[in-house]
Amino acid sequence: MPLTVLRNDITKLKVDSIVNAANTELRAGGGVCGAIFAAAGIETLQKACDKLAPIKTGDAVITMGYSLPAKYVIHTAGPIYKDGKHEEESLLRSCYVNSLDLAKKHSCESIAFPLLSSGIYGYPKDEALSVATSTVGDWLMKNDMDVYLVVFDKAAFVLSSETLGDVKSFINQTYVDKSDLRFSQKRPSSQVGRDFYADEALSQSTHLPAGEFSQGLPPAGEFARSLPPAFTPAGTPASAMPVDAKRLNIKDKFKVKLDEPFSTILLRLIDSKGKTDVEVYKRANLDRKLFSKIRKGKGYMPSKKTVISLAIALEMSLPETHDLLRRAGFALSRSVVFDVIVEYFITKKHYDIFEINNVLFEYDQPLLGG
Repeated sequence: MPLTVLRNDITKLKVDSIVNAANTELRAGGGVCGAIFAAAGIETLQKACDKLAPIKTGDAVITMGYSLPAKYVIHTAGPIYKDGKHEEESLLRSCYVNSLDLAKKHSCESIAFPLLSSGIYGYPKDEALSVATSTVGDWLMKNDMDVYLVVFDKAAFVLSSETLGDVKSFINQTYVDKSDLRFSQKRPSSQVGRDFYADEALSQSTHLPAGEFSQGLPPAGEFARSLPPAFTPAGTPASAMPVDAKRLNIKDKFKVKLDEPFSTILLRLIDSKGKTDVEVYKRANLDRKLFSKIRKGKGYMPSKKTVISLAIALEMSLPETHDLLRRAGFALSRSVVFDVIVEYFITKKHYDIFEINNVLFEYDQPLLGG
């Protein structure tokens, strides 16, 4: 995955390079810096750093990793936060860009960062996270590398209170306990209930073979009425269809969708949205090789996570996302926290996949991309 957040010990990661939150003198310090020096071999790493010191805030230099699993250590000096008015943000962005450029220069295919300047240097953690993900995301639009943002524990990972509050409120209003719906005495008449049953009928997380579409479903006409207009055959609004068309057998209703390769659907969508393949797979936080598999088709079907990532990259509306998922044999369910979070961002038309992943990480959910 091009950019992902990990809860781990950065000194134990088997990547090409790790980034040290260094001081300008490149001396062994505390926190992440001290841990990296200790794992690499304090005397050996210090001797290498002495030849490169001092550096300026925002600059980056590279040494071998010595006893670390990583081949290289990239040392960058983050800004000390004062009030946000002393070029702290631009200096912090320079740390990430200079480190990434240096890793690329040394043919690194993977790199792991701590959340720079967010410890004793006092940079507000939510702002430091925003700078990290946006800067790395921008860099990845023009370059290929697997990038990891490593936090040791949840205390080091803080989202903006505004974003977190809005998402929490949406989840509280939208999340539906599956057991309450399954065992209620009568079928829900609310839109939430209709959405749930439609989603459950097409499986919220499992790809269904064609023969399974007709099993365990409500009568065809009842099912057709439960579907939003965008999901009726050929995209024709239900109100504009003759009655007999609304009551098509479920296998007939989805025959075209099941027969058409997902790759064909995806390429047509990319063209219709006026985007390029590269733009889409990068905005979807997908590895180029994975996207190539999807694009070539040959029977390959993406996971639900990947389909959602592509929908985000294509800036699809919620009905369009539902339709794309159904064509791949999936659906969103309001009884799954992951799905509700995704629905929140799509409804708000917030299509920054890294921002979405930050929220998913906060809720201990799988991250988008691959």
